[in-house]
Amino acid sequence: MAPPAAHGDSALSGRLDIARPTGEDTAAAEAAVRTAGWADARRVLAVRLDNLGDVLMTTPALRALRQSASDVRVTLLAGGAGAALAPYLPEVDEVIVAGCPWMPGSESGADSMEALVARLRAERFDAAVIFTVYSQSALPAAMLCWMAGIPLRLAHCRENPYHLLTDWVPDPEPHEILRHEVRRQLDLVAFVGAHTPDERLSFRVDAGDRHSAIARLREAGVDPLRPYAVVHPGASALSRRYPPELFAAALRQFTVLAGEGAPQLVLTGDAGEAELVESVRSACGPTVSLAGKLSLGELAAVLERAAILIANNTGPVHLAAALGVPVVDLYALTNPQHAPWKTPCRVLYEDVPCRYCYRSVCPQGHHACLHLLDPERVAIAARELLDHGAEAAVLPFGIAKG
Repeated sequence: MAPPAAHGDSALSGRLDIARPTGEDTAAAEAAVRTAGWADARRVLAVRLDNLGDVLMTTPALRALRQSASDVRVTLLAGGAGAALAPYLPEVDEVIVAGCPWMPGSESGADSMEALVARLRAERFDAAVIFTVYSQSALPAAMLCWMAGIPLRLAHCRENPYHLLTDWVPDPEPHEILRHEVRRQLDLVAFVGAHTPDERLSFRVDAGDRHSAIARLREAGVDPLRPYAVVHPGASALSRRYPPELFAAALRQFTVLAGEGAPQLVLTGDAGEAELVESVRSACGPTVSLAGKLSLGELAAVLERAAILIANNTGPVHLAAALGVPVVDLYALTNPQHAPWKTPCRVLYEDVPCRYCYRSVCPQGHHACLHLLDPERVAIAARELLDHGAEAAVLPFGIAKG
């Protein structure tokens, strides 16, 4: 399309009726060119290097990429926690595990980065999509993909990436808008024409894990044919943990409110959380602990059969959401965009002026957004969610509900 006439061409424009493209026309033309290029991509690298819950919240966007054509293959580049999910995600064909130095906890050196670049180059990917939360920079991963010769590279980015990205979505968060993490990633892939009618989270439970999970429950004294509630009192960050004494008080009150129909209580956690789980279990009456005893697949199978999950805002919340299990989410206001997605839920917190600190340890030292949460509110929310099924989520302000 020819460019519009300059202001100095008034004589010509006075003689001829020249059709100038509108802003909408230009945007539509650019979108058509952009999506045409991505429509030919068949080998797509999805970069998601953070935690299990983050990868789960990216599964609708991965589904959109897979459904953009019948023969698209998606390879997930992930850290250890995210990579553990890959066998359970129908949207992922292959996983490459990498520890990258711009992510927390990685000790990767230059040699391992050179090997990763060589591996990605050898795979001859057609395109790469870099998924980040808005507090992360996409530029290191963009550089990685550029060095690997991946011709199409898409990401949100606050800075101008110049040639590191072929498709740059200027990041509007958090100053202009706030979106749920799932919506953020769906919007990203929509920029290149990838859409899906199914926006639920994804997790495929294995039949073998179902069998072993039932055995684990029975060994612990839980009847899997009777209703049970899963309770997950841990979280990777200290700032997202409801105090164990308040957790126990909430469970005691929940049992009283539920009366004779109270579900069995099953506490979960990883091996490092066993002591924390035991401190809750020992203070709240008849419960069992499976902390440190379940694989990821077995945890999903236990959650799949649960009447409800009561948990801090951490990975199992998003796992439960993927399985459609109702969730009472004790939501520390460290960030606003990770509430349960498209599952019956109650999101509980105490509003505080220091909300959205994005810290793993409370910078004020008071943890008020969780420590001031009354255990009775937790018990009532759990009882109501059990009794009435789907409930409107109580989300931090400014976030669209799933």
